[in-house]
Amino acid sequence: MLNIHNLSVSFQGTYLFEKITFQLASGTRVGLVGKNGAGKSTLLKIISGEQEYDQGAIAMDKDVSIGFLKQDIDFTKGKTVLQESYEAFIEIKKLEGQLEEINTQLATREDYESASYNQLMIDLNDVQHQYEILGGYNYQGETERILQGLGFQREDFNKVTETFSGGWRMRIELAKLLLQNNDILLLDEPTNHLDIESILWLEEFLKNYAGAVVVVSHDKMFLDNITNRTIEISLGKIYDYNKPYTKYLVQRQELRAQQLASQKNQQKQIEQTEKLIEKFRAKASKATMAQSLIKKLDKIDRIEVDEDDNSVMSLTFPVSVIPGKVVIEAENISKSYGDTQVLRGIDLRVERDTKIAFVGQNGQGKSTLAKIIVDEIKYSGAMNLGHNVQIGYFAQNQADYLDGSKTVEDTMLDAADERTRPLVRNILGSFLFRGDEAEKYVRVLSGGERNRLALAKLLLQPFNVLVMDEPTNHLDIKSKNVLKDALLKFEGTLLLVSHDRDFLQGLTDKVYEFKDHKIKEYLGDIEYFLEQRNLQNLREAEKRTVGVATQINNPNSGKQSYKDQKKQKSLTNRLSKIEATINKLEREIKEIDLELALNYEATIALPNFFDFYQGKKKELEEAMKQWEHISEQLEGLL
Repeated sequence: MLNIHNLSVSFQGTYLFEKITFQLASGTRVGLVGKNGAGKSTLLKIISGEQEYDQGAIAMDKDVSIGFLKQDIDFTKGKTVLQESYEAFIEIKKLEGQLEEINTQLATREDYESASYNQLMIDLNDVQHQYEILGGYNYQGETERILQGLGFQREDFNKVTETFSGGWRMRIELAKLLLQNNDILLLDEPTNHLDIESILWLEEFLKNYAGAVVVVSHDKMFLDNITNRTIEISLGKIYDYNKPYTKYLVQRQELRAQQLASQKNQQKQIEQTEKLIEKFRAKASKATMAQSLIKKLDKIDRIEVDEDDNSVMSLTFPVSVIPGKVVIEAENISKSYGDTQVLRGIDLRVERDTKIAFVGQNGQGKSTLAKIIVDEIKYSGAMNLGHNVQIGYFAQNQADYLDGSKTVEDTMLDAADERTRPLVRNILGSFLFRGDEAEKYVRVLSGGERNRLALAKLLLQPFNVLVMDEPTNHLDIKSKNVLKDALLKFEGTLLLVSHDRDFLQGLTDKVYEFKDHKIKEYLGDIEYFLEQRNLQNLREAEKRTVGVATQINNPNSGKQSYKDQKKQKSLTNRLSKIEATINKLEREIKEIDLELALNYEATIALPNFFDFYQGKKKELEEAMKQWEHISEQLEGLL
């Protein structure tokens, strides 16, 4: 499907990666991993055609379509959920414009017998035929079906996208990709800003995806659940294994151990041969043998050991001054965005040196409360900071807080004061911005590099309370471990918003669960919270939260009987199978439509073509009816 051969990309004279080669085929699900700045996002942009490369070649099968989910979604403000979702249908929308223009002319002109009027009628027929082939008469209903499958309600369809949280906007982008039925999916940090329910849906979608997938992610569990191959970019090379991430790490370590052992044995042989050469070289009678050994030594293929890039940032969070016993006291805090209530009557008391985790679904108010604490947004109620409290804030959307036109060093200098300005270069060095790296413009930094820069900025101002909103987004796995270690050693107060159970384990001593506009306190770490909820992991916790919320919102809901539970499970399974059938039929019909558009005469000449074509459409229509019928039955049980 796609071949990459000897691909090389350089930046300011230094190769990001050099002469890398690999192939992608249908059904391949690749986890693309590596350190921040290794070139993962760059490689995705090159495959998508958004960025040029220096050397090498990229070859694709004819008519291969690529969908690209970027780290930072850039929606045009003012569009509704439906309008943004319809952006998936570029060709259909273009044809709609042509149909509107032709119909307007037909309605206003009266030269019915003219050649130009007759041509308009011919054009209308051609455009309508093309419109039908591309699914123009079905796409609106299909869009609504997909959006509902992703958790949107009908009342959400006409709301503008900027009223939704980052996780919900990511779902809209995922809906667009699903509607496009692309052959290759490129996903750059897709789990950033997603709640657990969204991650679970994405995992199921990718497991059943027929095309090829390349995903960049720092989420080990996500990679293990969906990938069947791992490609690591390290020090300009790639390491390609047909294993999910964790199994890849084991296999690569085993291979490296074998390489080291083989290299050691080979080195012994080389040393012995060199000793013989020196011994024989001194004797005229053995000169011929010495020359023979030298030639043999020259022909040896030296065993190389794969290099590991073990450079990591160095991070310590010093406490500025000791604050009072109570650092934050909130009373009756409420916040709404328009008609949407997020928080209602929140009371919160945070004591010095406490480490707290905020968990819960997207849209439940975790980031909102963090912004209220740092006085970034308006709210109702009372928020008071204690004596000598100094807050350091790490925002989730770092791109909005960094100026892309400035260099890394200038960004730091602007944020520094007289005390910290002389320390800027040392701080940047400890965050792996060394030498020319400090002269990079912020706009060319990867998501992980921007996060490292934001962490470096934190150290320029004094603080004793640290508020962090999804700090692990975009960070590579090694950097996450360094950050966690620094937070464990931090002697101040920590408020941490995160969905990452791996990161939260053993880090906090108190958990606040956000749900139904309120917060609930759990006096223990994340494992204690899970134990109290009698759940195995955070994913199940948030998934069950969704189910409970659905029942609360349904006035007719109550405790289901065993018979109803069994029926609901059966209907859910049937619905999943039908959705898979619908996706398969839509893909087959799309392929036929494409053949018609490219080679109409040859395609219709195939034996029994029209019977086969209409049969597929009828199957799809029947499957859609079944989907609607089962969906109605399920709604009746909830």
